[in-house]
Amino acid sequence: MTEQSGRIVKGIGGFFYVSCGHVLYECRARGVLRKEKVKPLVGDYVKIAVTDPEKQTGSVEEVLPRRNVLIRPETANVDQALVVFACTSPEPNFVLLDRFLISLKSQEVSCLLLWNKKDLVSAEEAKRLCGIYEWAGVGVRCISAKSPEDVEALRRELHGKTTILAGPSGVGKSTLLNALCSEAAMETGEISRKLGRGKHTTRHAEIFTIDEESFLCDTPGFTALELPELEAGEVSEFYPEMTEHAGKCRFQPCSHTHEPGCAVQALVGDGGIRRERYASYCTIYQEQKERRKY
Repeated sequence: MTEQSGRIVKGIGGFFYVSCGHVLYECRARGVLRKEKVKPLVGDYVKIAVTDPEKQTGSVEEVLPRRNVLIRPETANVDQALVVFACTSPEPNFVLLDRFLISLKSQEVSCLLLWNKKDLVSAEEAKRLCGIYEWAGVGVRCISAKSPEDVEALRRELHGKTTILAGPSGVGKSTLLNALCSEAAMETGEISRKLGRGKHTTRHAEIFTIDEESFLCDTPGFTALELPELEAGEVSEFYPEMTEHAGKCRFQPCSHTHEPGCAVQALVGDGGIRRERYASYCTIYQEQKERRKY
């Protein structure tokens, strides 16, 4: 047996597909890893033992030290996240979007928010959607995955990084992936009118190559996303546009939901804090408050 070093680019049903240069090996995890409760993840750099060079099979012998680990979606060694939502079709779910942002920020992963399908809305609506998140502490872009110019501009932003692609079903992630990575020959399909989601749904995480220095990790689409353990009073910490004014509230601490003299509530709809963000904050705050009861 020969030893190789590579990166896990896909994991399905107990098999791990490890890219070593231009060769992809199908591997099982070595028994000692299971005994040590070390679970190989997509994105891991590993050492493998090649058992059959012709069939390109082997075993994962060692998982090399990780730079970071995302709990959900479960991946390793990620530089940033590209969170994709559609301007329309389906309509934006701001509570779900904020759950994504909170989850990623709690895992200390930088984030770029991408509004896709700008060709389906007016320029004014596209600008409005971007404006909602201009104080949210994330980069915001509005594109059409069908525009070569938009895709090329995005490609430059992703250069030199491993980026995880996240977002709910039906927002055009597969179309974007196909445009960025020529190897990703995936179905896109039309939005199901009944379900309001894409016919194609990714079932596993998989890393695709944009260029020799840039990688995109596609992940299963979510329709719901459970937040990490979080006290209700901590939710506002993930809303920078609110924390900026929280110290001016009459009562300390302030939940910013019902108290008189709340500086945050006074700014809602007044240009400082967008109604969509405040509404999603209130929903998530209440969810976390109820969650702590059980």
